[in-house]
Amino acid sequence: MDKKELLKKAGSMQQMAYIRPIVFDEGRSRGMKGFDVRNGAMSFCVLADKCMDIGSFSYRGINMNFLSKPGLQGRNHYDTNGQEALRSIMGGFFFTAGLENICAPYTSNGKDYPMHGRIRTTPAECVHYDCRFEGDDYVLSLGGQMREAELFGENLVLRREYRTVYGSKTLTMTDEIENQSFRSEPLMILYHINMGYPFLDEGTRLCIPTRSVKARDKASEGHEDLYDVMEAPKDNEPEYVFIHDVVRTPEGTVPVLIANEDLGLGLMIEYSAQNLPYFMEWKSIASGDYVIGLEPANSSVYGRAYHEKENSLHSLKPFGKERNTLTFTLLDGREEIAGAVRRIEALK
Repeated sequence: MDKKELLKKAGSMQQMAYIRPIVFDEGRSRGMKGFDVRNGAMSFCVLADKCMDIGSFSYRGINMNFLSKPGLQGRNHYDTNGQEALRSIMGGFFFTAGLENICAPYTSNGKDYPMHGRIRTTPAECVHYDCRFEGDDYVLSLGGQMREAELFGENLVLRREYRTVYGSKTLTMTDEIENQSFRSEPLMILYHINMGYPFLDEGTRLCIPTRSVKARDKASEGHEDLYDVMEAPKDNEPEYVFIHDVVRTPEGTVPVLIANEDLGLGLMIEYSAQNLPYFMEWKSIASGDYVIGLEPANSSVYGRAYHEKENSLHSLKPFGKERNTLTFTLLDGREEIAGAVRRIEALK
């Protein structure tokens, strides 16, 4: 439908699509700023005070993201304090791990590198948003920048932009990371995409263009054959983490599908693999911690300690920049899901 035809039928575009700034006023989330975004049947919430990450994500009223037991929360004094970080990692649709460390906490030469780093709790600056027609397309855009910096230390800036078009089922996120210091800086980043109930349920399936699957640890060993299907919850089961060797498309992207065929709903995640050569899967069938996490990254799940030991820590030169793009596309119905499966299987 073109712009004129659309405006004949809608008193305001806010009937169907909007971006609304919000402030939470309850419990651990009190005072946190965010943006409530709606594009037709797609709804999500961007958390401005937490790296412009996405807290919630739903389609056709069906929740798709995982939220951990502590629930929705803003920034806390214990966010980056060793294992206490487990009390502030709420999951959400996705959170950003980095920029000096991902995964396990680590101490080196008297300096602490907290679990999944500090950027996930960094509030945004220069926040901006807009809803406007570009020709016949009604475009919703939202962005901001986060700075991870220390006196006599690093000075890294992450600029993030979201874009979606009314009537589409696609959301694109583009990150640009710049080293604004006068020395090379280590750069670690992992996008922690977390799927939860009711979208995630027994029988929900993954389709990944993987060559091979490796268990991270003893607890994960023996479960590799079921990496691609969600099982029923099991009390007190340990988490599993799998490391995938994935195939890229000729364009250098990696498509990953997670689908609930009973609901007729799927999500295709595509990311540019040039700067994200690693892909990990976090799977927990534990009762109360029921989640699958999909994790494109520029570093291994073994974290900074591993890369320092192997002398393989990725770095960014002074005033160097890197760009990452993630695209989330909703698949509505079994036919769309089947088409995505065929595309990924063809890569294998």
